[in-house]
Amino acid sequence: MSMQNAEPVYFLLVDDLAENLLSLEALLRRENLVLLKARSGVEALELLLKHEVALALLDVQMPGMDGFELAELMRGTEKTRRVPIIFLTAGNADRQRRFRGYEAGAVDFLYKPIEADVLRSKADVFFELFRQRQQIDCQLQALKVSAEENDRLLTESQNYAAALKEADTRKDEFLATLAHELRNPLAPIRNGLQILKMSANGETTEVVRDMMTRQLSHLVHLIDDLLDVSRVSQGKISLRTQKLSVRQAVQDAIETSRPLIDASHHDLKVELPQEPLWIEADPTRMAQIIGNILNNAAKYTPDGGKITLAVAHEADNVVIRVTDNGVGIPADMLSKVFDLFTQVGRNLERAQGGLGIGLALVKRLTDMHNGTIMAASSGVGAGTTFTLSFPLVEAGIEEEPAATAASEAPANARALNVLVVDDNISSAQTTGWMLEMMGHHPDLAHDGIEALDAAKRLKPDVILLDIGLPGMNGYEVCNALRLDEAFKNTVIIAQTGWGQESDRRQAFAAGFNHHLVKPVNFEEFSRLFENLQTQNNDKA
Repeated sequence: MSMQNAEPVYFLLVDDLAENLLSLEALLRRENLVLLKARSGVEALELLLKHEVALALLDVQMPGMDGFELAELMRGTEKTRRVPIIFLTAGNADRQRRFRGYEAGAVDFLYKPIEADVLRSKADVFFELFRQRQQIDCQLQALKVSAEENDRLLTESQNYAAALKEADTRKDEFLATLAHELRNPLAPIRNGLQILKMSANGETTEVVRDMMTRQLSHLVHLIDDLLDVSRVSQGKISLRTQKLSVRQAVQDAIETSRPLIDASHHDLKVELPQEPLWIEADPTRMAQIIGNILNNAAKYTPDGGKITLAVAHEADNVVIRVTDNGVGIPADMLSKVFDLFTQVGRNLERAQGGLGIGLALVKRLTDMHNGTIMAASSGVGAGTTFTLSFPLVEAGIEEEPAATAASEAPANARALNVLVVDDNISSAQTTGWMLEMMGHHPDLAHDGIEALDAAKRLKPDVILLDIGLPGMNGYEVCNALRLDEAFKNTVIIAQTGWGQESDRRQAFAAGFNHHLVKPVNFEEFSRLFENLQTQNNDKA
């Protein structure tokens, strides 16, 4: 603590004569010293209650309460018992009086007339002693604060270290699981390709093709879940909410989960109330929420198990319960089932894989819908119940279920000339084959410059354009085409592996009409081209 920033030091001067106080003040005045003056013991006690005093100079002979009595009162109070006292007296150097003074706590006696140098010297000693005490107190306080901060930092470091260790363990488990989960569908796909190459049996070919389709769908689902978790975590998913029929949401979810449920021969029982119930929700995400819970039940229930999906109207909420008689959840895992990369069944016999992100995604999407989700289980082997709750809203207009089959294009619709641009030759070829099977006429190009030349030469109706092209990327190719008057109204479709919302915005800003994410769903692809074919036919 520097002298400039130091708090002032207080001395107490007590004398019933004003002139004596003035004399003492003149003798003791110095920087950072405040002299408190009192003309009686009572005044002195009042000042002592308000200030921490470094030295008290007390006149012995005062009317009412003399200096000795004041000193004894000071010694009897915790706040003032350690204040150094110097008695000032005009009386004789009476041995008995000196004894009484020292007994009352005096550190010294000075006799009037007081020698100025002696008084200043003694006062300076107590001034410096008090200043040193202040410095020590500040240092002790700083040490205390520093120790507390060190304890806090140590605790934080230990917590961070534990969290990093946990995250590292989860990361290792996740990467191992990801490799395992990706190999699972890739192996039968690779085997299926070899079988198709070797076998001429039409029945075998059909079975293998169906198997490869299922495995590819599983791969796409894994990747979609990974992307969705990343988008939710970064706040990049925006819900497109509407009044949604709970019955329709449940039907959509069951439709997506049915293949997995049927593959394990589970008995699915659905209990829906007679009254129509409505919630404010994004239809796609709500089907994803319910579907992921159904998938979880199917994965962790032994073959031939029972799964119940029940919907109820409770208070002002719609409650959806999915109950199974599967492996259950250990008590110590109930609080963790919604954590990212957590797999309850990893150490159980019925471990069905997965990345440990399905329930984490469900929790986050549920929160975004102002809903709640809870998991309950009586333990291993006792099954599990997941309970979803969403705010009920006023009834909407019941809509007819959308047709599941793609509408057919008019019989007289003209085939489209399509330029397919992709640097992956296999991807370009297979896309071209699909277009041929749909009755269209594809041409292929494999880089941006070739695409521009082919477009000018062929004047296609539609351009399917990959984004990640070498040299000149898809955005640049699309921009270049739009600058040419001949391609102002040409339909240009982005077909890319980049599927974030920001990628969609960038594609539309570059001039694309549509944005498809690889691998493209055939039904979606077919439906888009049927619509384009219809629009082209109308123009003709």
